[in-house]
Amino acid sequence: MDKKIFELDFRGRKLVVEHGELAKQAHGAVLVRYGDTVVLSTTVVSNNANILSDFFPLMVLYNEKLYSVGKIPGGFIKREGRPSENATLAARMIDRSLRPMFPENFRNEVQVVNTVLSVEQDNLPEIAAFLGSSLATCISKVPFDGPVGCVKVGRVDGKFVINPTTAQAEVSDVNLTVAGTKDAINMVEADAKEVSESVMLDALMFGHEAIKELCDFQQSIIDEIGVEKMDYETLEIPEELSEEIKEAVADKLDQAMRIKDKQEKYAAIDAIKEETINKYATLNEDLKPEELNKLLTCVKIILSNVEYEIFRRIVVKERTRADGRAMTEIRELSADIDILPRTHGSALFTRGQTQALAVTTLGALGEHQILDGLGIEDVKRFMLHYNFPSFSVGETGRYGSPGRREIGHGALGERALAQVIPSEEEFPYTIRVVSEILESNGSSSQATICAGCMSLMAAGVPIKAPVAGIAMGLITAGDDYTILTDIQGLEDHLGDMDFKVAGTREGICALQMDIKIKGITKQILEEALEQAKVARMEILDVMESKIAEPRKEVSEYAPKMVTFMINPNRIKEVIGKGGEMITKIILEASNVQSVSDINAVKVDLEDDGRVIIYHTNKDIIEKTMTMIKNIVKEVEEGKIYTGKVVKVEDFGCFVELWPGCEGLVHISQLAKERVEKTEDVVKVGDDIVVKALGYDKKGRLNLSRKEAMTIDKKD
Repeated sequence: MDKKIFELDFRGRKLVVEHGELAKQAHGAVLVRYGDTVVLSTTVVSNNANILSDFFPLMVLYNEKLYSVGKIPGGFIKREGRPSENATLAARMIDRSLRPMFPENFRNEVQVVNTVLSVEQDNLPEIAAFLGSSLATCISKVPFDGPVGCVKVGRVDGKFVINPTTAQAEVSDVNLTVAGTKDAINMVEADAKEVSESVMLDALMFGHEAIKELCDFQQSIIDEIGVEKMDYETLEIPEELSEEIKEAVADKLDQAMRIKDKQEKYAAIDAIKEETINKYATLNEDLKPEELNKLLTCVKIILSNVEYEIFRRIVVKERTRADGRAMTEIRELSADIDILPRTHGSALFTRGQTQALAVTTLGALGEHQILDGLGIEDVKRFMLHYNFPSFSVGETGRYGSPGRREIGHGALGERALAQVIPSEEEFPYTIRVVSEILESNGSSSQATICAGCMSLMAAGVPIKAPVAGIAMGLITAGDDYTILTDIQGLEDHLGDMDFKVAGTREGICALQMDIKIKGITKQILEEALEQAKVARMEILDVMESKIAEPRKEVSEYAPKMVTFMINPNRIKEVIGKGGEMITKIILEASNVQSVSDINAVKVDLEDDGRVIIYHTNKDIIEKTMTMIKNIVKEVEEGKIYTGKVVKVEDFGCFVELWPGCEGLVHISQLAKERVEKTEDVVKVGDDIVVKALGYDKKGRLNLSRKEAMTIDKKD
């Protein structure tokens, strides 16, 4: 296969696609060069399909190679391990955009693998990987209704920028990732510094114009090298069987879906389905196992289709919701704080049958998260972690490390609240928020934002403004559509869109959209944003009725903090050789045996000379601060001091002016007359008056008792 190269000048930067040289056994493979960023994207499809499955087995991987930025992995193993949070989010973003573009009845396994080979920080590898994923799939034999494109949108000095550079991103008030086809948007991920709905809508449309260019570029490549699409096996559902089941269960399912309580509703729906499946299993028990299995799969699909049709009729045609709410009505809200007595901050937020318990913990800056990834940032001082136990939906399930969903929901909450977190200079703490989902029936990620915000305020974190979140839904039926406020689980499962919007009273802080249809229009986006704004204000009213602003003081159980400056050149003296001095300070001030002791004072020393001391006991903080200040306290040449003799040598004695500051009184400087032996004049423990003579070339402090005596005599 001959190597082909395709180039595009994309908004002032070179975008190159290479095909035919690498990974030739994959069903689709392209090498994408975006500046000096290089990503290899491959697509492979299995020949066999599990047509009895109700799930399309698509796997999207985003493999970060640390050699791409000239790093060797940390830890003992020294090779890449589990994906970083950024890699997980990148893979999830691509998956969410590609998945709706496959045929609904396609069941062959597809794997899309992106390998990041080289990274230039101004040209994001996620954007190159997205283009490669779409293109590798489009030119392969996999049935796919692409191409799709993806861009980042920033706003610098009021002007929108496509794929902003690192410098531009730092000053941008919008950080938007938007994906879609040439005709419509199908995925949104964003955080912003409280921008208005109109600004966000303009950013979305600006991004879509750039997406059109990427889709045209991909289509030109597809036209030249694309291959014929494969035939694939599907499950044929008999029309007679479909009509028969629909007639038998439609009324029952209609009644069940109007039950308001989630558990009761689901139990009623499941009972109808189970009864129908058992009926057909009994009537056809003479069939061969594989034939019976195929029949029962058809029955299950038909039941799901009937449920889907009834749901749409209730919402779009009848203009009512299954639980009886109006289209813009939010479920019952409640909020509370200080749920947990010994934590630094806690809050409980409940919306209908969705409930989040959020806990804030404050720590020293040195307790920040270390990032071992491809980006420039290597630490993070604000973290939000989201946990979704199976009991929250009344089920048994897997317990272990967080999956993509948990990581994605946590990242969304973190992006929303990060916009109002005070700077390190304003509030020099590491901040961790953990959201425990105790109940779930729709949009637990937005409940996390609400609970997390209140827990931060309860912990005394001086956030800029309260943040609330709401999830919007979309139900379509032909050309008709309905936008729903505060969607619950069934509306999310059977609906066409999950559109999450979080922000303050001033504007949007975070945005996320997933859809199951090919794309949505500007009109729908505009209506959803405005509807979400109204709901956000209502939720903020409830939150602020419980806690309107951050507490002025942190919890009695949270570490108190003192900050002061020292000469940056003296930091090494505070640390001491091998950390000996700082260890001594921590142990003595805290009265503990180990620096890892839970009661040990924490000391952060910054390169600019900033010293931050943390402890729950203010007396220990004061003691630590005094010890450090004594070490870095400047001795003034010519000034008289009273010190204690701590060591006697043949050549003189060492005198401690204050803890951590010692100087030498040479034997010739002990008295006006000649001294034969140091011990004739001083002994260990004596308090003597000395004059500071300054430091020698080796940085040693010289003192004189003789000159101090002369000054005393003159006085």
